Amino acid sequence: MDAQTIVDLCKKHSLYSWSATGKVDPLAVTRAEGIYFWTADGQRMVDFNSQLMCVNIGHNHPKVVARMKEALDRVIFIYPGAATEVRARLSERLAKLMPGDLNAFFYTLGGAEANENAIKAARLYTGRHKILARYRSYHGASAGAMQLTGDPRRLPNEPGIPGVVHVMDPNPYDYSFGATDAERADNNLRYLEEVIHYEGPSSIAAMFVETVTGTNGVLSPPADYLPRLRQLLDKYGILLVCDEVMAGFGRTGKMFAFEHWGVIPDIVTMAKGLTSAYAPLGCMAVRQPIADHFQDNVFWGGLTYNAHPFCLETAMAVLDVMDEEDVLGNTVRMGAVMRQEMDRLQAKHPSVKEGRCIGLFGMMDLQKNSRGEGFAPYNGAHPVLGKLGAFFKKEGLFTFIRWNSFTCNPPLTITEAQLRESFEIVDRGLELVDEAFEG
Repeated sequence: MDAQTIVDLCKKHSLYSWSATGKVDPLAVTRAEGIYFWTADGQRMVDFNSQLMCVNIGHNHPKVVARMKEALDRVIFIYPGAATEVRARLSERLAKLMPGDLNAFFYTLGGAEANENAIKAARLYTGRHKILARYRSYHGASAGAMQLTGDPRRLPNEPGIPGVVHVMDPNPYDYSFGATDAERADNNLRYLEEVIHYEGPSSIAAMFVETVTGTNGVLSPPADYLPRLRQLLDKYGILLVCDEVMAGFGRTGKMFAFEHWGVIPDIVTMAKGLTSAYAPLGCMAVRQPIADHFQDNVFWGGLTYNAHPFCLETAMAVLDVMDEEDVLGNTVRMGAVMRQEMDRLQAKHPSVKEGRCIGLFGMMDLQKNSRGEGFAPYNGAHPVLGKLGAFFKKEGLFTFIRWNSFTCNPPLTITEAQLRESFEIVDRGLELVDEAFEG
């Protein structure tokens, strides 16, 4: 099919996520390799967001593709109540990979499902009902995960499940709790403890956090925030659940982002990079006491495709590539290059407010004046941002622009030359935004 036929039929017979289908203008994509994908018209696009922050080892890695083909000659599907060799091997591998006593795993088909089951596990284990979550967060689009989510995508999906209490982040959207990391941590944790008292500590099962906030800012927590949060929650018997769906499997330069701060969550949810999105797979990891609880007590969760053998085989292949090709090491090295490029662009372009990155998890914020005000309001838009998006698309750079920011999350296998070439496109695009800067 030609590009227009592909687009027309997709829009006629399928619905597009987070969109009014009649208003979308999707790319017709025909192939992908490494950090690139190609449209039906032959345009090469740099995948500067790893699709949805998930294609961590790049597209169509030949070693993984070969292993997936081999897996088709084994057990492709068996019901989730069965035991398979790949389930045994992957579970043992993850237990060795994860720090502390995060030793037991429940396999799903994605991150939202993993978070749904984490809600169930926390409530069943503690006997408590309420869940704390943050406003500047995204945890998935299913009913429970959507209610955990703090960002505006939650609002049209309300009412959701009961019992979720949203709290402010250490870095709120419109103001700061303090100028320094220490001040932000002190003030947020003092406020959080007050909320815990208001809600009744004995009624709160868990607090869900994105270890590094993803689409709502790519925000690392203040320096000592996570260890202190861990201590605060322990004080009241509240479980800490770290959502590592975006940040996990190397994106930040560690296998899991929480390793940067030396904490061991009670529950970890993951997906995306686990298979580099080559096959749908999510996972909930739990510490040993929780696993022990469900040895004798029923875990009331399960779906047809849980622990799908083909998806588990894909995860094994991806983890092998990450080991063999030093993907974590490359992430650290290229993260330093990204930091250089962001600093260069901030010094050059008055419209750049800030660039943030940890490993290859990055975002750049734009401003309309020297006071740091954004072009678009919270959950709003501005013509210059649409103009920037059109430029990126025309120049072959695929990323996401939201409100006053755009993402910088390339595959973790990107080379220095490819990364600098990508930022050269960004550099030229920012000239358009500078024209709207008010001074």
